[in-house]
Amino acid sequence: MRGALVISLLLLAGTALLAAGAALAVTPPAKPTSQPAPAKVTSEEQLFAQLKQCSSAEEAHPIEAKLQGMFRVSGSPSVDLLMTRATAAQGAGDNKTARQLVEAVTNVAPKYAEGWHVRAGMEQSAGDDTAALVSLQKTVLLNPRQFNALNELADMLEDYGDKGGALKLYRRALDLDPQLEGAAQKVRELTQSVEGRDI
Repeated sequence: MRGALVISLLLLAGTALLAAGAALAVTPPAKPTSQPAPAKVTSEEQLFAQLKQCSSAEEAHPIEAKLQGMFRVSGSPSVDLLMTRATAAQGAGDNKTARQLVEAVTNVAPKYAEGWHVRAGMEQSAGDDTAALVSLQKTVLLNPRQFNALNELADMLEDYGDKGGALKLYRRALDLDPQLEGAAQKVRELTQSVEGRDI
């Protein structure tokens, strides 16, 4: 009985595919438009290429926002839900719940860079700089193009006296996003301080 049902379903599916194929075969081809629609920029590569062409921070902001949005996509509906709830809890001032939710994210999805990035921000806000440093390091290991995390990690290293390490990270961030606010100034200052020369 079950075998007959499976065969019936397969036959129905095959008939539907044949009908769809026949419909496509008789559909006249669409007339070419006079101008093709501009292609949507959907890849990180394209956005990073556009970012390098920006001539001002204002011009770069929308592209930075798109990239940050791409970085936030986890590929897991449950992780995305936890992140949404963490953001809502933080917005409501419930930092304890927000932190618990983000810790749950990093436990169930330890290779999701943005979980660590958000966690670092919460740890730094709570005054736990050691934990924030570890979380930022995990973020940039998992996503070496997370320019904001590179910049934040550089800020922390500079605050703790590692000017050489900070300079390397600022340069990496600036290479990805030449208009990243404050990074160019930091590179100028630290190049003078660390290497004894102007750039």
